[in-house]
Amino acid sequence: MGLGTLAQVLRPLQDAFPAASHPELLVGLEGPDDAAVYRLSDELALVQTLDFFPPVVDDPFIYGQIAAVNAMSDIYAMGGEVTLALQIAAFPEDLDPAILGEIFRGGADKVREAGGVIAGGHTVIDVEPKYGLAVTGMVHPDAVIRTAGAQPGDVLLLTKAIGTGILLTAAKQQRPGHEAGLAAAIASMLTLNRHPAHLARAAGVHAMTDVTGFGLLGHAAEIAAGSHATVVLNAASLPLLPDAARFAAEGAVTGGGSRNREQLGDRVRLPADLDAVTADLCYDPQTSGGLLIALPADRAEALRAAIASEAGQCWVVGAVEAGEPVVVVR
Repeated sequence: MGLGTLAQVLRPLQDAFPAASHPELLVGLEGPDDAAVYRLSDELALVQTLDFFPPVVDDPFIYGQIAAVNAMSDIYAMGGEVTLALQIAAFPEDLDPAILGEIFRGGADKVREAGGVIAGGHTVIDVEPKYGLAVTGMVHPDAVIRTAGAQPGDVLLLTKAIGTGILLTAAKQQRPGHEAGLAAAIASMLTLNRHPAHLARAAGVHAMTDVTGFGLLGHAAEIAAGSHATVVLNAASLPLLPDAARFAAEGAVTGGGSRNREQLGDRVRLPADLDAVTADLCYDPQTSGGLLIALPADRAEALRAAIASEAGQCWVVGAVEAGEPVVVVR
């Protein structure tokens, strides 16, 4: 669902559950955060999220893994630790139930890697398979990290390269030579954001979100809006998955990317000479993307180096400036 549509359908809920009436709900419907946070005590808060989607790859085990990693990422983006998950699945009556078993096995594999446990769930019959998790995590109430909070002078880090939507589309369309890009996208989507989130929390970051369906520009726009500041992205510094630019140039763009472009509108400002491929990649919806992190400049290189050496890759992709709550690509 697009940004504009989502804001519209959430409005009645915001009216029904005003934040002032629920003081223990530390993070709820009032902002574009990745998960809800409910304070249980002065020392403990619950972090809860839910995510599911249709298959993005043919292998049911890998699909289950990707869906689980994607769902748990919201907990990490809030600074929490995964504790418990419930499975959500829709499955056609005419497909072999063993396929669903493999999807469940893939999800369980990643929840176990995260240190959590699957305790149940719910299934329905549907014409198209869908799978995901409702995830509960834990966090200290004072350690919650939100999309709001970035400050002028902050540096922006990104922990995964972009382009999964375009590469998955190229594979679905069976474009020649798609295999290497698909393999790189799968490897990225299967990587938990757990350890980078631990390092970010220890570094005292100002704001953080995971890059998923709204694309890099959409999630950067959430940080800009919540922080009442301008987010500046350096086009030349954006990391791309192998072959993502090639297939974008060939036209393997997604409907979700087009919706992101339309609904973000003037919240994003692109230079007139920005090439179409880079623009498409910036709007491209990601599955199980990386963390977009804002933190003070004097801590940025240490965190980037720590994530790169201990938890994979990490890039400096921009900065936060005083100004309108928009995203500017330079």
